Amino acid sequence: MIGLIEPERGAAVQAEVPQAKGNTGLVGGAISAITAHIRDGELSPGDKLPSESVFARDLAVSRTVVREAFRSLAAMRLIEVSTGKRATVAKLDHTAISPLIEHGVSTEQISILQVYDVRRTIETRTATLAALHRTGAQSREIAALAETMQNSFLDPAAMMEADIGFHLAIARAAKNPIYPLIVGAFEGVTRQTWPVGWKSRSSESEQHHMLDIHSDLASAIAAGNPEQAAELMALHFDASVRALLAAGIS
Repeated sequence: MIGLIEPERGAAVQAEVPQAKGNTGLVGGAISAITAHIRDGELSPGDKLPSESVFARDLAVSRTVVREAFRSLAAMRLIEVSTGKRATVAKLDHTAISPLIEHGVSTEQISILQVYDVRRTIETRTATLAALHRTGAQSREIAALAETMQNSFLDPAAMMEADIGFHLAIARAAKNPIYPLIVGAFEGVTRQTWPVGWKSRSSESEQHHMLDIHSDLASAIAAGNPEQAAELMALHFDASVRALLAAGIS
């Protein structure tokens, strides 16, 4: 066991350092020690970590090892690092999960329809919870994004951005921080499939119908109607799957 001193707080945090041979093992041990420091020190997002030199000294490793550990933790979105500043504890962020889903799809370990099946299950729940727990500001945000989609009919790229924001806003309104992480993790795949699904809708009336579903969903959430919100979200995903199947995506 070693004691790491957090300079601003002066509190010693005990970290277990795994013993392993080779630089890879040392980096893994440093990662474990740094995450233990965050956990045992009850650090919050934005709190500063000790410097590389402090970790290197107390872990009895080189600064290169600590730097690699910091880079790995930053890639996992557990800490924030920037040149000339101390590393800080990161906020929850879906960007570390999204590449994993994209990798699964691109290597055919996951199908697009499997992604949409999971999304349908999760997002009917987020719609239900959003209708129960949304604030007035969140209702207005969701409604504004639905309106942006309606107003962007001739600009599919802008519509797609509003659509992605719409689903994330509903997930945030569900008041469970895990939901935005999961919904956000599908963003990369959505950016690949959204243009295909939109173009595959055979008529403007079909496209407008999809936009109307979003507007009606926003209204159901604002009205606090969880049953209708869930029904509309399920309807939305059923229509999206049909559009993808029509485009030859499975």
